[in-house]
Amino acid sequence: MKRAATLVLVLLAIPAAQAVELPRIFADGMVVQRDQPVRVWGEAAPGARVQVSFAGRDATAHTGADGRWSLALPAQTAGGPHVMRIDDGKQPRVLRDVLVGDVWLASGQSNMEWPIAQSANPEAEAARATDPHIRHFKIPKSWSGEPQAQLEGGEWVASSPQAAPTFSAVAHFFARELRKVTGVPIGIIDSTWGGSRIEAWMDAPSQGVDVSALRAQAERLRDADTRALQQTHAHLERWTSWPADDSGWEKRDLDTRDWVPITVPSLWEKTGWNGLDGVAWYRATFTLTAEEAATGATLGVGRIDDSDITWVNGVQVGETRMQYNQPRRYRVPASALRAGVNQVAVRVSDFGGGGGIHGEPAEVFVQPAGGNARPLADWSFRPSRVTVALVDDKNQHPTLLYNRMIHPLQPYAIRGVIWYQGESNANTVAEALKYRTQFPALIQQWRRQWQAPGLPFLWVQLANFSSGVDQGDQSPWAVLRESQSATLSLPATAQVVTIDIGNPTDIHPLNKQDVGKRLALAARHVAYGESLVYHGPVHTQAKFSDGVATLAFDDGGSALAVRGGGTRVHGFALAGADRVFHPAEAALVDGRVVVRSDAVKSPVALRYGWSDNPADADLINAAGLPASPFRTDAW
Repeated sequence: MKRAATLVLVLLAIPAAQAVELPRIFADGMVVQRDQPVRVWGEAAPGARVQVSFAGRDATAHTGADGRWSLALPAQTAGGPHVMRIDDGKQPRVLRDVLVGDVWLASGQSNMEWPIAQSANPEAEAARATDPHIRHFKIPKSWSGEPQAQLEGGEWVASSPQAAPTFSAVAHFFARELRKVTGVPIGIIDSTWGGSRIEAWMDAPSQGVDVSALRAQAERLRDADTRALQQTHAHLERWTSWPADDSGWEKRDLDTRDWVPITVPSLWEKTGWNGLDGVAWYRATFTLTAEEAATGATLGVGRIDDSDITWVNGVQVGETRMQYNQPRRYRVPASALRAGVNQVAVRVSDFGGGGGIHGEPAEVFVQPAGGNARPLADWSFRPSRVTVALVDDKNQHPTLLYNRMIHPLQPYAIRGVIWYQGESNANTVAEALKYRTQFPALIQQWRRQWQAPGLPFLWVQLANFSSGVDQGDQSPWAVLRESQSATLSLPATAQVVTIDIGNPTDIHPLNKQDVGKRLALAARHVAYGESLVYHGPVHTQAKFSDGVATLAFDDGGSALAVRGGGTRVHGFALAGADRVFHPAEAALVDGRVVVRSDAVKSPVALRYGWSDNPADADLINAAGLPASPFRTDAW
């Protein structure tokens, strides 16, 4: 009884109402965790008697003076659909189509948030998403300076070809694999926010954050948001009419007298358009001689967050989708050019986070064939179909996302957590080292608050990517991967290594299918107790003698191998006492890896895959699962 009372006092803050109120996670189509007590809580009129009926079982609670109540129904085996009835004697609530199965919380930043529609083979994957026993609950991006008991929104949605394109791709493919082996309904709670730092997902006590200071900071953020949004709305009011669509805005002779100047390159948020999401257009001009026009040109329109279609004189010359940090360089054929003034039109689409043309000034140019690059200046701007809401930077502040997107879920029973985050904490080596204490602290905090010390927690190690911050032996991404690996010291954890399925030029690799499959392998071992190969080789020992390093591995129950075949392994480097690393040759010998380098006669330290983009690291096991990057030094 004391335990239940604590949950009520700490976690509930649902606005008072005369009819029974429930957390939003309790809704039609929900999935309830099997084999655990079904905890139900909410608010009703003070002194009310609340009875909950579910799957043939009943429980009763009485509200206190504050109207709060909480109860637990007996655990259920997988099945359904059932009906849950919550009756306060005045206006009962009835929740229909409730399944009992396994509920997984999927959290992190954009690679977990990334939808099927923007992943590999989106049409085929959507067509396959016909299993209504996979259900997703997407929590909207929201934040608060104080822990909240109620989610801002969300609904349970059954998988279907129509609904699945918006689902988290990693979480859906994970759920699909679990359905194959468990046969039970799978519920995914998607609580993600692209670009978020780990600090945003942790509570204040775990970080030593002053609660009153945080509350004051949140008020300042809201005031600043109000002023910024007022500015954006004032800018938009200059247009008294909005066309039904923007077809034809790419034409050469478009009337742009009502367009406004804008600084390029610069994100919308830096130029007075805070909170803008949707579609907007840019236009500029450049001048060519007849000779230059006859030879063609290269057009640079900077980095575009997130997608663009680009025209010159009404002729499409390029298109890039969902590559927020990729400089656009498009070849313009002579047939699209003319002597004199040429007109550039860029349609930019952005639906979250920063938006617009950004990057370096030198990336915005026109360069005639054989000539020098010339800057493109004097850009004009016109929004087309946009919304205005300012939440974008809140994912950088401690506790704000936890307060609104995690705290309201407790104590809803879950089977475990899948986590994909870390890119935003890998900007410097110092940040990546700090993650070594932050990550286990988050796991322990969530487990404590769910009162589940053995809650399975599975994560995706950072994939290979050329971040631009990698400097020789100083690789923030490698250090963060090491911090992730160190967290395996916690029980009931597992890590999915993905350095073989990333994209060096895209922080959002499209292959989410294999990520989901590997997470499911880890879940089958950690959460479901299966004995199977679920991880790649893990370094266990290094011996340095006679000018070579000999390495032993836990191969995960599957023999060491090399991706692509053979016995020669790549991705290793050796260093002597001078601490200078040199590329090394490595080979599989009798179940071990032997490493040597002519440049290092007496090696004392070794590193494997130690870079942001370890593209050549090819040590795997026979099951095809890659080895995690590692180092033997602490330099």
